[in-house]
Amino acid sequence: MRAGPDTRSAARRPRRRALLDTDIYSDVLKPIDPAVAQNAAAYRQQHGILTLSVVTLMEITRGFQRKQSARRLQAFLAAVGLEEVLDFDRSAAELAGRIAGEIERVGRPIGIADTMIAAIALEHGLELATGNTSHSQGVQQLGYSLTLVNWRI
Repeated sequence: MRAGPDTRSAARRPRRRALLDTDIYSDVLKPIDPAVAQNAAAYRQQHGILTLSVVTLMEITRGFQRKQSARRLQAFLAAVGLEEVLDFDRSAAELAGRIAGEIERVGRPIGIADTMIAAIALEHGLELATGNTSHSQGVQQLGYSLTLVNWRI
């Protein structure tokens, strides 16, 4: 079943459970964007915890390691220890491979991490909270029922 783009603001509708994309979780960690901070606070109030993937854990860890920021890495690892972190398992790996192959075949490649995060969201029946909707809309255009919500608006 093909789903049309759904990029409605999370603040304007009831909140389903969501998987936070790396860009959004990064913004949660450094509360600069007031819309992201408001959406994260409202989501925590309703669900008690934020949900991210091991892919996001890897991407943010890689960034701190590259910058040799041991103190910020330790603070991040402590913060992420309080969140729900979903694994990238065999079924998500197969789905991510299918998505990545199809996206490349039609000439609209996105990063492998983006396909992995989308697959985890699909496998768990979660919305994907992202500020980078253009990549994820490519997954929708393939016919996957990935629901997107932009926490930056």
